[in-house]
Amino acid sequence: MNKDLIEAKKRLIEGGYTCVVMKNEQIYTSTERGVKPLLAWLDDEVDLQGYSAADKVIGKGAAMLYVLLGVKEIYTTVISKPAKSILEQYGIEVSYDQCVEGIRNRTNTGLCPMEEAVKGIHDPKEALQVMCEKMKSMNRNYEGTE
Repeated sequence: MNKDLIEAKKRLIEGGYTCVVMKNEQIYTSTERGVKPLLAWLDDEVDLQGYSAADKVIGKGAAMLYVLLGVKEIYTTVISKPAKSILEQYGIEVSYDQCVEGIRNRTNTGLCPMEEAVKGIHDPKEALQVMCEKMKSMNRNYEGTE
């Protein structure tokens, strides 16, 4: 683990963040859940090429977004087997505390909506489109409930 990944992991654990990306002294953090921060960084065209990332949970959808963002290594507390496979396929070093079959949804009644949405997809750009559509439909379903 390089110093950026060590520091990102430390901040993830101690700072109450859901994800932290870091390169040299440049750092981005988020407390948003799920893939929201990754989608926001992609949408804002934040250049994360060569960054180290620490994230609480990485499913296949998040893994594909990290591929698109260009991070070089990731630490996570929980990763799904499909996510681990994607990261390895794209040469992104990954360390984790726990590897599971799939990321469960918040009510533990099935797979996480993003994990389910990208289940049969192997191309990160296609996965991005599918996840954006899924987010739009989920936001319509939940309008006014927060």
